[in-house]
Amino acid sequence: MIETQELTKHFKDVRAVDGISLTVAPGELVALLGPNGAGKSTTLRMLTTLIPPTAGSARVAGFDVVRQQRQVRQRIGYIGQGNGAAHSQRGRDELISQGRAYGLRAPAARRRAAELVDSLGLGEVADRTVSTLSGGQRRRLDIAMGLIHAPELLFLDEPSTGLDPQNRANLQEHILALRARQETTIVLTTHYLDEADSMAERVIVVDHGRVIADDTPERLKAEHAGDRITLGFDHETDAARAASVLTVGRVHRYGPRLEIAVPGAPRLVPGILDDLRSAGVGVTEVEVTRPTLDDVFLNLTGRSLREGGAAPGSETGSTRTDELVEA
Repeated sequence: MIETQELTKHFKDVRAVDGISLTVAPGELVALLGPNGAGKSTTLRMLTTLIPPTAGSARVAGFDVVRQQRQVRQRIGYIGQGNGAAHSQRGRDELISQGRAYGLRAPAARRRAAELVDSLGLGEVADRTVSTLSGGQRRRLDIAMGLIHAPELLFLDEPSTGLDPQNRANLQEHILALRARQETTIVLTTHYLDEADSMAERVIVVDHGRVIADDTPERLKAEHAGDRITLGFDHETDAARAASVLTVGRVHRYGPRLEIAVPGAPRLVPGILDDLRSAGVGVTEVEVTRPTLDDVFLNLTGRSLREGGAAPGSETGSTRTDELVEA
C-alpha cells in the first residue's frame, strides 16, 4: 500500500525528512511515533501529495506521489490535526459535499453519509451545525469525511489531540471497528503512547527525519526496554547482601533498594523472593515495572518521546522545522 525509497524533504538548511525507506502492506494499522519535529507530519504530507519530496520516491496505493497525484488522492483519506468541516454547516451536509467532491452522485453520497453517521455514532448530532459539536464529535465527523469515498488507505495525523480521555477511548474504538469492517489500511501519528500500543500492530519510530526502529510494540519493548523489578529493604546492608545473592538479570543498588532489569520479570518474582528468604534477607517492598513505548524511545534516543526539539548538539531543531513546515 505504501513504498518509499530514501524519501527526503529539506526546508532551506533543515532536513525535515532524511532518507526514509519503508513499506506498509494492505490492511496494516501502523503508528508513526516521534517527538515534534521528528518528520512524522512532513512524511504524511509527502505521502498525501500535499508537498513534494526533495529527493527519493514514494508510491501510495500503487501510484507515484509526484507524477500521479490525482490517482493517489482518489484512493486515500487524510484527517489532519485541525477540524476539516466548516463550522457554519451541518455535519451531514458536509459529508455529502465531501462525497460529491470525490465524484459520488448525490444519492450515493447521501447513502454513504448515512452509513458513516450510523457507524460513528453521530446520529443524534449529524444535523446540527458543526460549531455546536463537542471536540470528540468533531473528530468523529472528520474521520467520516476522510472515509466518505471508502479509501483504501486512511492517514490520521494526531487524531486524539485535544480530546479528553473518554472521547479518546471512544474514538479509538470507532477507528478499530471501522477498520475491522472495511479492511482499510491505516497510518496514524500520535503522541499518546497507550494509543499506539493498544491500536497498532506495528510501530515505526522516527527521529531527526530517519526511521530508527520498526517492529511490533511488544518486540520493540522486549528489545529496547525490558522489565524491571524493584526491591526495597530496611537497611542498605540488606540490599548489598541481596545483590550478592541474586544471579538473574542486571542488578543495580541504590541505597536500600535494588533494581533488577530482566526479561519476564513477573514470572521470576516468586523465585527471587524464595532465594532471598533462604539467604535470610527480608524484602519490605516489591514493584514490577513493564516497559512502555516511551522507555523504548528513551533508550533509542536518550530523550523522552514527549520531549520536543532536537537532542543537545543536534543541528536540526524541531521548532524551526515545524515553523517551516507550517509555513
